[in-house]
Amino acid sequence: MKRTLKNIIYHELIGLNILVLSHSDKSLIGRKGTIVDETMYTLKIREDDGREIVVPKLYGVFRIAIPDNGYADIDGSIIIGRPEDRLKRLKS
Repeated sequence: MKRTLKNIIYHELIGLNILVLSHSDKSLIGRKGTIVDETMYTLKIREDDGREIVVPKLYGVFRIAIPDNGYADIDGSIIIGRPEDRLKRLKS
């Protein structure tokens, strides 16, 4: 299944570029990079300078670049869970 604006929340996010638009932790706002790992509650982002930061999904709003499809602004609470669990929600 191709990643689109409508189905991006059900896909693997690793490898996609991300920007933190809003977050309860104000120090994370504006941070950007590539998603290198994902857990149920966090995203690990490698910034342009090579540093990696762990960002909680909850209380964040993220802009995720979708190859050949633009950007999707996503509320972090919607992507809580592992990718395989999010896919199960789509199928049920």
